[in-house]
Amino acid sequence: MSQPLNARQFQVRAPGRAEIVDTALPARADDEVLVRTLYSGVSRGTESLVFRGEVPPSQYHAMRAPFQTGDFPGPLAYGYMSVGVVEEAAAGSGSDLLGRTVFCLYPHQDRYVVPAAAVTALPDGVPAPRAVLAANVETAVNVVWDAAPSVGDRVLIVGGGVVGLLVGWLVRRMPGTEVTVVDVNPSRAAAASALGVRFATTPPGAEADLVVHASGDPGGLRTALAAAGREALVVEASWYGDRSVALPLGETFHARRLTLRSSQVGQLPPARAPRWTHGRRMALALSLLADPALDVLINDECDFHALPDAMSALSEAPGDTLCLRVRYPGATDC
Repeated sequence: MSQPLNARQFQVRAPGRAEIVDTALPARADDEVLVRTLYSGVSRGTESLVFRGEVPPSQYHAMRAPFQTGDFPGPLAYGYMSVGVVEEAAAGSGSDLLGRTVFCLYPHQDRYVVPAAAVTALPDGVPAPRAVLAANVETAVNVVWDAAPSVGDRVLIVGGGVVGLLVGWLVRRMPGTEVTVVDVNPSRAAAASALGVRFATTPPGAEADLVVHASGDPGGLRTALAAAGREALVVEASWYGDRSVALPLGETFHARRLTLRSSQVGQLPPARAPRWTHGRRMALALSLLADPALDVLINDECDFHALPDAMSALSEAPGDTLCLRVRYPGATDC
């Protein structure tokens, strides 16, 4: 068992206010590893809601991150996109991880101690700076499983953020599919093009076989319903925190016999649960990150010490930011 260490942690102290604080790490047990962080990523939609204190009390338990400390609305340490190097591991328990670069669902912190089973080594060909997208890819995989697109489908994704673009990137690999990402921000067109999907600022019509909504805005869900063809499925991948959403269910919703289905990464779809684990799904997500085209999704970066100000700006006016990557001391671009 190692001696206790100190770490620096990003904490939401109260809604709209964050700072970097000192925190003591527990002594590492034999089945645990010590990780020094290289990069973390900000999941813009969810972390903005947490930063602003918009998680409803009824969802405090459901929305806890795997290694969250503290409670909503704060003080708390929240996040789940961390990439680092294993600096300590006990012989016989995670010893094969020593010196490896790993991904972990951990908050923004410069070093941490976790069970060896909680980290996943990066596959060959996946660089550490890109690996911060692993949790987003995992979410997109779950959305695709819930949506179950088929060969030749006309698929519309409303919302050209990271998750929406990743869903489009995954689905367009299916033969014969016509995939279009719709977003009111025309700057998303370049990222969509780099990932091989069409882009539009308005839906081309009401003929989609499948619609995925990932804009995080209630207006986007209304657009998704309006763009769905008869008997189509609309998958809701956004989460609104404590906001209420009004939908036009009295217009053509019934006449077109639409189905609205939620997707949430915290649970495996029922059809997958008998064979898949969260670990297997994470390994799949990391393997998919070998594609360098995905670098287009990381278009902003800050140093760890600047994260409180960067998070404040991002939650108020995200602008064109897709994924904000956080760089820690000692990180390199390899």
